[in-house]
Order: sequence, then C-alpha cells, then structure tokens
Amino acid sequence: MPRTNLSMSISADGFVAGPSQDRDHPLGVGGERLHRWHLGPDADHPVNRQVASEMLDGMGATIMGRNMFGPVRGDWADSDWTGWWGEEPPYHCPVFVLTHHGRDSIEMAGGTTFHFVTDGIESAYAQARAAAGGADISIAGGASCARQAIAAGLVDEIDLQVSPVILGSGERLFDGFTSGTPELELTRVLDAPQVAHLRFRVIRS
Repeated sequence: MPRTNLSMSISADGFVAGPSQDRDHPLGVGGERLHRWHLGPDADHPVNRQVASEMLDGMGATIMGRNMFGPVRGDWADSDWTGWWGEEPPYHCPVFVLTHHGRDSIEMAGGTTFHFVTDGIESAYAQARAAAGGADISIAGGASCARQAIAAGLVDEIDLQVSPVILGSGERLFDGFTSGTPELELTRVLDAPQVAHLRFRVIRS
C-alpha cells in the first residue's frame, strides 16, 4: 500500500534548521551540521546509504515548502530561481511546492518538475497522489510544511535522522502540537557514526 513518508534531519534539541535562513545559509546558521551523515565523510556508510536511498528512490511525488525550495520571499516577480540543486535535482519526480504566490511550473533535467501550489497542503497532497500513480509520497520539509502535513493527518511514517548537535534556536519540527499529538510508535532504530536513524509510525485513532 502506498505510504506518505516524512523524512528530516534533526538536532538533539529538536531543530530541523538553524536561525537566519538565507541564500548564504539555506539551512540556517549551523543547520548544515545536521546533514553531515549524508553529505560528509560518512555518507558511504551502509546504513546512511540505505536511509538516503529510502528518502528519494521510488517516490512518486514530493511535497515541500517554499523556504526549502529557495530563499526568494514575496512575489516571484521575474525571479529565475529554480532551486538549490542545480540543473538536475535529486527528486526525479513531480515536486509540489507550497507557496502563497503562484508561478508557472519549472521542468528540470532528470524527471523533476516543480509545481507551485497556492491553496494549501490538502490540495498539494491531492495533486501529489494523482501524480504519484500509486507510488509513495515524500514530505521533504521544511518545518512548516512538515507540521502542516502532520496536522492534516496526511503522514503515515516519520523518519528522523538525529545528530548529536545542539542548535539552540531555529525551526522546530513539533512546535504547536498538543501533548500526545501526533501519537507515534517507534518501529525502527538504525545507527551510523554520529547519527541515529529513527522511524515512527503515526497512529491514527
């Protein structure tokens, strides 16, 4: 059965991005340290390679927030920004970007097309399901997009890559939820140097 997976790298104090996100610090100040497990010298560790593959391979569609797509704020105007990832992004599937400002779709090399959704997470999810054709859907982040997807009951499982990093401030994944929500079941623990990979199933009542 197709699943909707949310996968995010997170600090030991619960932040998925550092403060002051901008073009020079797309993950916020210090946020790049959360991604050493797949961008640093341990990227080829078998566990890290497995988890990185699970994040991207075989996904039928991806949903992300505008802040994850890029640093441009407000109206797109004549911006030529096409993402952080160069001419061939790693998604290789339709990507639905949550935004308050419409923009024409952007087709990239390798099968990635960015579509810009202005009417909320439920609409983005409906479009992603239609585009995925029965394949899995990835919620890629950032924090606001992830929180909206969780609050809307769209997420089946949450993968967290926990690094022994203290950011102190920035964007928290679980801000704004009441006690016990979402209800989670820990279903998998994998470890590699300086990272613990945790998988949670979201329990629906």
